[in-house]
Amino acid sequence: MVALLVGLIFTAAGLFAVLPMDWALQWGPEVIQFLKGGLPVLAFFIGFLAMVIGIADIKDRIEARKEEAEEAAQTQE
Repeated sequence: MVALLVGLIFTAAGLFAVLPMDWALQWGPEVIQFLKGGLPVLAFFIGFLAMVIGIADIKDRIEARKEEAEEAAQTQE
């Protein structure tokens, strides 16, 4: 319940900041400028994280194949 109330308050504050009305803060252009500058950085970090996860996945698969080969060698003996 508290999370819902906090979410509503922050949503209202965000709308108040960017609405193009006389009674609002009218930060719309600044928000757009922030998003234009922040999206390339965010894309870089997401891409880097995806590469790290991909490399870790490949290493895990190689390790699993080694373990399966060891188990197969032990069962044949």
